[in-house]
This record gives sequence, structure tokens and C-alpha cells, in this order.
Amino acid sequence: MPAGLVISAPASGVGKTTLTLALARAWRDRGLEVQCFKSGPDYIDPAFHAAATGRASVNLDSWAMDRAMIAHLVSRGTDADIVLAEGSMGLFDGVATRGVSGTGATADIAELMGWPVLLVIDPSGQAQTAAAIATGLRDYRAGVRLAGVVLNRVASPRHEDLVRRALRDAGIAVLGALPRHAEISLPKRHLGLVQAEEQAEIGGLIGEAARFVGEHVDLDAVLRSAAAWSPQAATNVLRVTPPGQRIALARDAAFSFVYPHMLEAWRAAGGEIVTFSPLADEGPDGSADVCWLPGGYPELHAGQLAANMRFRSGLRGFAETRPVHGECGGYMVLGTALTDAGGVRHEMIGLLGLETSFAKRRMHLGYRLAELAAPMPGHQAGARLRGHEFHYSTIIAQPDTALAIVRDATGAVIAETGSRRGRATGTFFHLIAEDR
Repeated sequence: MPAGLVISAPASGVGKTTLTLALARAWRDRGLEVQCFKSGPDYIDPAFHAAATGRASVNLDSWAMDRAMIAHLVSRGTDADIVLAEGSMGLFDGVATRGVSGTGATADIAELMGWPVLLVIDPSGQAQTAAAIATGLRDYRAGVRLAGVVLNRVASPRHEDLVRRALRDAGIAVLGALPRHAEISLPKRHLGLVQAEEQAEIGGLIGEAARFVGEHVDLDAVLRSAAAWSPQAATNVLRVTPPGQRIALARDAAFSFVYPHMLEAWRAAGGEIVTFSPLADEGPDGSADVCWLPGGYPELHAGQLAANMRFRSGLRGFAETRPVHGECGGYMVLGTALTDAGGVRHEMIGLLGLETSFAKRRMHLGYRLAELAAPMPGHQAGARLRGHEFHYSTIIAQPDTALAIVRDATGAVIAETGSRRGRATGTFFHLIAEDR
């Protein structure tokens, strides 16, 4: 029977990802099967999880997914020895208005699955106050259980002793304490960590993290703190219609933000995915009946995308007879132009009139609920889609017909409606699930 554990923290940037990867690799090196998940709408961390465990990781999202869908996704951990669910932001951080089965908070997944929480606490600039924070998190919500604490970035043995004593007096177990160690820091950029596939040395970094954590964390005690868990039998409750029978999917460093569970659902429903690389100047497969451009980092490669004529002409030719859809970065590339952070304007595909700029960064972040005003690949007009938007671009022009009425998590209508023109459609949000 597998055991489950949630890795969370009081806030972002405390070290959840590093500890999750280190524990996963350390236990895998001991011969255990480790299954990771990511709580919340993150499309970068699951690739790091896969690098650490050798098993695909997927997102669990209480705002966008119902309980049956979450249970279906976690059932892939049936044959694992230990399941690790990495949280996002702070333990209780979510949106103000409840979604399908929660607010998107990591605590929702912990309570729903009955998995205790291992807290990562960075006591920099404090000592006994770290115990007050941990106590508050432990007692804040009934149904969320604390397994213990791992301290990260402790300054000295004396500092560690002060924090340990305070936590012991509060009845909270300290399962490890990590001194500062710059060598295991993962590179970052404006949307989060630099993607695992872009880091040739990622295996070595994870291995070093596993070695370091193994020296300073009681791996056996952490394993014992996980809760035994009986997964439900896997049933196909995703109810996803693929965007086409044969899907040409852009896939490279510029187009990589797509949720793994969506690709799996397309395949499970009979869709065949054929990847191509716009950065390698490839166009969509001519035998496909739909083309899908995910988000990613087109702003970092705009000049190359603008110069790749085989990609540009191939995509335009494809769109003459078949539908093309873009999400976020893919949507921007389908537009008329993209201005990069240096202020250089690059011509894009021009299937849509959208023009965006990164010259003045403005963050767009949050859950989205869209009601389609017109069909898009895989979904009919009137469909309600749940997704998440995260980018730093500014809209210069958005002249096409709106694809949907789009609301944020509070129900307020927002301006980022998506676009449609001919057979091309695009949205700023990344699709997570259909609302039923």
C-alpha cells in the first residue's frame, strides 16, 4: 500500500521544489518507487519530478478539477511506494472564491487525499518565531495534518538549536535542517524555474540535492510520517474530447507549457499527437487534422521564430484548410507581432490580429473560467472551460472577434477574451479541464 505526503511551506521561494526532488531521488536511489504530483497550475515542476523519479508527474487542481478527476489522476500512484505532492505558494494560499472542489490551495489536496504535510520553513532572520509560524499552520484548518518540519537555510548550529528547541516545545517534529548550500539552487527566469529540458546538468543537480538532503534530513523518519493510502480504482472520468484525431503539437523550448494530464487525456480518448519544432524551422505535419501551439517562451526566441520561413509558411498553409489553436505564448505567435523585452518588434504568423509587447512587463495571473462564444478545437460553442493565465505581456492590439466571455476566479469579466479569425483561435489561458 503506498504512502502519501504533501510538501508545502508558508510561502513561495522557501525550497519546496528542491526538497521534493531531493527526497524523490534519494528514495529512488534506495530502490523505492516514487510518484510525484504538483498541486496547482504549474507546467514546469512536473518535468523536474519526472527527471527525479523516472515517472510522469501531473497537476492536481482543486479549483479546476472535481474530486473524481483528482482521484483518477492520483490513481497512477497505485504501484508506488511513496507519493509526494509538491505544493504551490503557501499551504493555504488560493483564490477568494471556491471553485469545483476548493480554492486551488495545497491544503485542499492534503485534506482531500488524507496526506499529511511536511513543512519547509526558512528561518532566515528569525529563530523562535519559526515555531509560531509552524504552529499557526498546524492549527489553522481542521482536516490538515502536519507531519513535521524541515528547516532550510539555517545560518549556524546555534541558530538551528534555537529553532529546534522552540519547535520541540510546540510539539512539532523537526525531521531535518539544511544549512545554506548554493550549489543546489535551480536556475530561474520570469515565469519560474528554467525548464528541466533546457538544463543538461539537471540530473547532476538533483543527485547533489539528494546527497545533501540525505546528510541533513532523517529520510526514514520522513518516510514514516507519510500516511498509508488506498487509491481508488482508476476510471476514465476526464471526459476530454481531443482537438482532433491527429494533432500536430508544437514542442520545443519556445512551446512547452501544456499540462501533462491534457496530453494523456487526448491520447486516452483516441487522439494521436505528432510533435514538431518551430525553433527547428519545422511546420505542422501535413497529415494532421488540427494544430495546437502551447505556451512557453516565444518572447525569448521571437527573432528566430520570425526568421524561420518553413515554419511560418507551413503553419499558414495548414490553416487554410484545418483549425489552428494557440494558448498564451502560442496565441501570441499566431498574432501579427511580438515586441521583445528589448523593444524590438518581430513579425509573427499573422493568422490573428493580436499584437503583444514585453517591453513594459505587466503580470497577468489567475484562474480563468471561459464560456465559448464560438467553437474551438475539441469544444463547441457554449462550452465552459477552466484554465489558468500567467504571462507578462501587454496587449497592443486585439482586433479580432472574441472567442469567449472570460471571467476570473471571482466571476468578474476580464478583457482577455481570446480571439478567432477563420480557422485560427487563441486564448491567453491554458486549458486545465472542461466545466461540467
